[in-house]
Amino acid sequence: QVQLVESGGGLVQPGGSLRLSCAASGPRFSINAAAWYRQAEGKEREQVATISRSGMENYGDSVKGRFTISRDNAKNMVYLQMNNLKIEDTAVYYCNVLTVTRDYWGQGTRVTVSS
Repeated sequence: QVQLVESGGGLVQPGGSLRLSCAASGPRFSINAAAWYRQAEGKEREQVATISRSGMENYGDSVKGRFTISRDNAKNMVYLQMNNLKIEDTAVYYCNVLTVTRDYWGQGTRVTVSS
């Protein structure tokens, strides 16, 4: 069983930055692909960014050029650097990792962008 713990969320003004972290732990696992999702109030969960084991990145259109996903395979960490945040980025952000057997979700970290 893999546990994921996200951190780094909070309140930020429009134009500001935040860095989300996702720490994965558990016995004998390795992360294949990883992703960040978000869910705004009253909306469906959407994929924000993905990263493959080799480091290939993909982004949703709404965050391209502003967000950067990265990973540290040695530490089993996944990150999401969010720059130039907009009010519409307000949501709960979830980390998702895919191992050989299944995928896992974190509990989410809330990001609020407000002036």
